[in-house]
Amino acid sequence: MKWARHRALQARFFAGTWLNMGSADSAEIAGLAGYDWALIDLEHGSRDHRELAHQLQAMARFDTAAIVRVPVIEADMFKQVLDLGPAGLMIPNVETQEQAQTVMRYARIPPLGMRGAATSTRNSDYGLQYRRYLAEVNDNLLMVAQIESALGLANVEAIAAVDGIDVLFVGPTDLGIALGLDGDPAVPAFRAALEKVAAAAAAHGKLAGSLVRNAEQAKAYAALGYRFVALGSDRSMIVKGMAANAAVLAELGGGR
Repeated sequence: MKWARHRALQARFFAGTWLNMGSADSAEIAGLAGYDWALIDLEHGSRDHRELAHQLQAMARFDTAAIVRVPVIEADMFKQVLDLGPAGLMIPNVETQEQAQTVMRYARIPPLGMRGAATSTRNSDYGLQYRRYLAEVNDNLLMVAQIESALGLANVEAIAAVDGIDVLFVGPTDLGIALGLDGDPAVPAFRAALEKVAAAAAAHGKLAGSLVRNAEQAKAYAALGYRFVALGSDRSMIVKGMAANAAVLAELGGGR
């Protein structure tokens, strides 16, 4: 287990990417590329938790922190994912302080939470490091709460105050839709929402984060104080790369 929580909280900038394809190859490439973290997406990704172990194994030899986005806030889902040993969890659409507190109860083992532990699962090296895992996990699991709705934005200060929530992560597409805005930091009204999230994070010693589409957006978020930023996804990079190469070849062939 390569814990990343304290490294992330102390970093000047913690750079990530998105893994949508459910592919161990993509996960390994993310590690080879040298990202600080990579998000394995079980909410909008192409596969489900049955492929998760292979992706985590592919990333295990790298310092890239494997963070898993769960699709729902359910105790059984948290338990199944955490038994496989990711460095952290991302929780979609956290809207209230009570919901954030529930997230932490599901993620932590007693006495701080209610998650059950087993003695032979991957998170503890199949039991070889069981006692060490129990001693470390509550303090070292990186927890990322997504702010994706008008209600979540309204309650962002209270969500940030919850012990154990480390990152307030804006979902720009969903938050933009919820606010009736273009989810681009260049839009003044949306930038004001981003500033509100960043201020809440800073006030409580947490990180502000988001997923960005290009280098210009990455710079804009960094200027607003966002330090936990992902640029692009395996799926989008393949789409863009294939489309660009196909266009080059089509031009050589007379265009199509």
